[in-house]
Amino acid sequence: MPVSESTHLPDGMYGVFAAALVVYCAGLYLIGWIARRKIRNVEDFVLAGRRLPTSLAAITIIATWFGAESLMTTADEVGNEGLRKAMLDPLGIALCLLLAGLFIAGPMWRMGILTVSDFFRQRYGKAAETIASLIIVPSYFGWVAAQFVALAQILEVFFGLPKDIGIFVVATIGTGYTLLGGMWTITWTDAIQMGLILVGLIVLGYAILIHLGDGNMLAGVTTMRTDIAEHRWRIADPEKFWRDTMVAVSALAIGALGNLPMQDLMQRIFSAKSDSVAVKACLVAAAGYLLMGVLPVGTGMAAHLLLPRESGELDGVVVLVAAKLLNPTLLLVFFLAIVSAVLSTIVSAVMAPAAVMAHNLVEPALTRYRGQSLSQVNQLRLQRIAIASVTAVSAALAWSGQGAYELVQASYSMALVSLFVPFVCGIHWKSLPPQAAWHAMGWGIAVWTLHFVTGWELFFEPWFEPYGWVLPHELAGVLVSCLGLLFGIMIAGLTQPPEPIEEAASV
Repeated sequence: MPVSESTHLPDGMYGVFAAALVVYCAGLYLIGWIARRKIRNVEDFVLAGRRLPTSLAAITIIATWFGAESLMTTADEVGNEGLRKAMLDPLGIALCLLLAGLFIAGPMWRMGILTVSDFFRQRYGKAAETIASLIIVPSYFGWVAAQFVALAQILEVFFGLPKDIGIFVVATIGTGYTLLGGMWTITWTDAIQMGLILVGLIVLGYAILIHLGDGNMLAGVTTMRTDIAEHRWRIADPEKFWRDTMVAVSALAIGALGNLPMQDLMQRIFSAKSDSVAVKACLVAAAGYLLMGVLPVGTGMAAHLLLPRESGELDGVVVLVAAKLLNPTLLLVFFLAIVSAVLSTIVSAVMAPAAVMAHNLVEPALTRYRGQSLSQVNQLRLQRIAIASVTAVSAALAWSGQGAYELVQASYSMALVSLFVPFVCGIHWKSLPPQAAWHAMGWGIAVWTLHFVTGWELFFEPWFEPYGWVLPHELAGVLVSCLGLLFGIMIAGLTQPPEPIEEAASV
């Protein structure tokens, strides 16, 4: 029996928790209804009219990722395998936001575009836009599905709601209020949800240290440092140092580089009211995300001290620890914090691929078919239909029963192996031919698909691993994508190295 199945609410608290959840969700829908008044066109719906200040932009950037993966899945993975599982999240994501602030946010904001696929169209042409869109949209399905699964499991733990029904409830509620006010809804609700999450994390972190230190926080820190097994602090074990190191580097690259060309991050950058605001928001979000991510990681590291087990893997670490250490009132606060974290990620993750689907795939096809551009009303209607479609596909994937960590890592790595190379090169160099992007994306995604289908974690694992050639297939995919870019340049006849773009060089 998974550990999470043995957790129950205190007697007499089911009704209180259920009522609090209903009131909370009703508040989100009220905010969505109010935000609906600000929607006049697609730019308002997708980018909040490009009017977000630094504070709101930073908050919504953090909320984009601080969900089931950061709060729950990472804690479970760290609890079972140690600190090495923190390389993907929070370290990888925080590094991604730092890199975005330093090198990406400024030049991307100045392009004045709506989606990442618009960037590929401007730099490489219509075909590259279509290829990028066909990669971006499905890459989010696993990420969204992981959020559905995580919150459905929470409902199962607290209320005994079957997971399949929970997925339907979460998918319906989590995307319903997004249909009303779009990015304005997301921004306003993110501000409230991040406040709840921060309070919940501080409450849990304080309770853990007090428990481990017998009433003294500093003693609790000392207990964690001395009583947690040494091997759990290692990124790589001595007997398989090279393999573990490469896996850790791969996880860090997936989090840090694979998210750079993704629509959810770019959508928040484009929503800022200026390029300088976009840069500052990314840098603030990087620091905030790392600080918030320390608490779930710390919970996972202390899991074996708090939840001793003889065998089997830990499951639902954060919920179990909260149920053990918090009184009913604080547990209610933490429960709402978990719901907030996952919902804030769901609405962001659903809207990003929906924007690309509607704007870069369906709308151009309808325009060609009709012979004229769609009206603003029809464009908004198309955006909402796309949100419902992404939700439906992601829910179906959630029902398939795959693990949350595997879904998340697959979602991140798709963009890394196919989009990262042509995206970064396209920002900082001009005159790259369309063929460079085609081959970079095509070669990278082909390698990733082959390994995903076969289940190989290492590059051509059956042939290379026996000889000690250990390279995670995600890193191999990036190298192959680079080769594809060079091959595209070669066949296009570009013999001179590309010149830096002025606006990129000034950042």
